[in-house]
Amino acid sequence: MKAVRFHQHGEPNQVLRVEDVPLPEPGPGQVRVRMLLSPVNPSDLLVVRGEYGAQPNLPATPGFEGVGMVEKSGGGLYGKLMVGKRVAVLNKAAGNWAEHVVLPAQQAFSFIPKSLPDEQVATLFVNPATAYILVTDVLRVPRGAWLLQTAAGSSLGKMIIRLGRHLGFRTINVVRRSDTAAEIQKLGPDAIIDMSKEDLEERVADLTGGQGVAHALDAVGGETGSKVVRCLGTKGKMVIYGALAADQSIQVSARRMIMGSKTIQGFWLSDWARSKSPLKMLMLLRKVGRLIDQGLLRSDVAATYALDQITEAVTAAETPGRMGKILLRMTTLE
Repeated sequence: MKAVRFHQHGEPNQVLRVEDVPLPEPGPGQVRVRMLLSPVNPSDLLVVRGEYGAQPNLPATPGFEGVGMVEKSGGGLYGKLMVGKRVAVLNKAAGNWAEHVVLPAQQAFSFIPKSLPDEQVATLFVNPATAYILVTDVLRVPRGAWLLQTAAGSSLGKMIIRLGRHLGFRTINVVRRSDTAAEIQKLGPDAIIDMSKEDLEERVADLTGGQGVAHALDAVGGETGSKVVRCLGTKGKMVIYGALAADQSIQVSARRMIMGSKTIQGFWLSDWARSKSPLKMLMLLRKVGRLIDQGLLRSDVAATYALDQITEAVTAAETPGRMGKILLRMTTLE
């Protein structure tokens, strides 16, 4: 079979190669999945660069999520029941950028709406589940409250806007480009702050009557994240789930944090998922699947590339201003 692999860490468009590798056989409790689609996520590219929180042994194949068909079981009742079913593949060890993948049967989920197209099942977890977990479990944003978020033009940011309208909280959406502001305006957000034209702290103060926000999500860090910290109100909580400005530090005033008992918390989806039971994960994915089916957590797809176009795919995934996910197509349903 064919698989994308890297033998050393580095820039994805330089170290990733499509190679012929042996077809893997599932062991006890495992299944083999014929992969259909897998997205190119920032976490996948961090693995290739050697900058992710957990690293595989080299050579390795990237790809944490995707969709495929279970074609063989290595034994066990659950695995045998999965054969022939379409599944969302949540590969905790990565490895989905390949024509076939072997993984524990409990990491392949078939309880998803049949109406969802493959493209949406492939992107079920990293963005949709994260968006839902952040607002309902980590921050628990109540109806009527303000939620401030950076990187609002990202796929996840757009999902937060839709969730706000659905669940009844208000969103302040921070972007750094005018064209991005125009794009998310179509979603009907409560407020947009274009940092190329406006001062973040002044605008938040105007929107909140000088009280600041109680809930904030930051995917940028650096100077932008530092400004978000200064927008927190009394008992405000900021959750950091990304680091687009990884080469810059967030500057925090100890006095400002003490006054008002504010908190900053990191969020890593892998850690969150490891602490949950298979039943909890199943219930989460069924809920997320229904919200995708309703259009609230649907992922935009910018382009789909064949597996042997991996260099073009990872280059497109890091192109500024890209509107939607980049997908890799491994095989098609016959």
